[in-house]
Amino acid sequence: MATEPFKYTVVPAFLNTDEAQAVRRDFPEIEHAGLYPVEATSPGPKFQALIHELTSPRVTAAFSEKFDVDLTNRPTMITLRGRCQVKDGRIHTDSEAKLLTALLYFNDGWEAGGGRLRLLRSDDINDVIAEVPPNLGTLIAFKRSDKSFHGHEPYVGVRRYVMINWMTSGLAAQRELMRHKLSAQTKKVLNYA
Repeated sequence: MATEPFKYTVVPAFLNTDEAQAVRRDFPEIEHAGLYPVEATSPGPKFQALIHELTSPRVTAAFSEKFDVDLTNRPTMITLRGRCQVKDGRIHTDSEAKLLTALLYFNDGWEAGGGRLRLLRSDDINDVIAEVPPNLGTLIAFKRSDKSFHGHEPYVGVRRYVMINWMTSGLAAQRELMRHKLSAQTKKVLNYA
């Protein structure tokens, strides 16, 4: 666990290879860029089982302990990304509605220079603390703060991950999920890429 300038951890084999590949096969097909609520997709059974586990009290307790923050009874928000577009990856800190963010990647090796998540000391993309390729089974998690800058160099194409956010309130989670649901519906209607 790193603690400066914000708390984060990177776990390259959070899921073992066989399990990660099985979940990867059940990752829903996502044709457009953007974040999607799980409910707006059609995942297979192994993927659904993973989501059930990631939202379990046991996993929440483990993240609470690791990050020394009480996440008990905090709502979780799960979103998925299947594709990136040029504008994705802009440097930001997450909204104050998010207490903790975890990203679990499902990409079969990563050769591209872009699309590697950078944890940053500032809002400068080159002020890098750590750079994490989005390889199969890799997890990165960080506690949200005014200093938790992150982003990545541009990448266009398939870039799969599950994002788990422990939220400050149920209302904040519902508001964020509604925004992502509306965006997903709009992309389907407009056949947006």
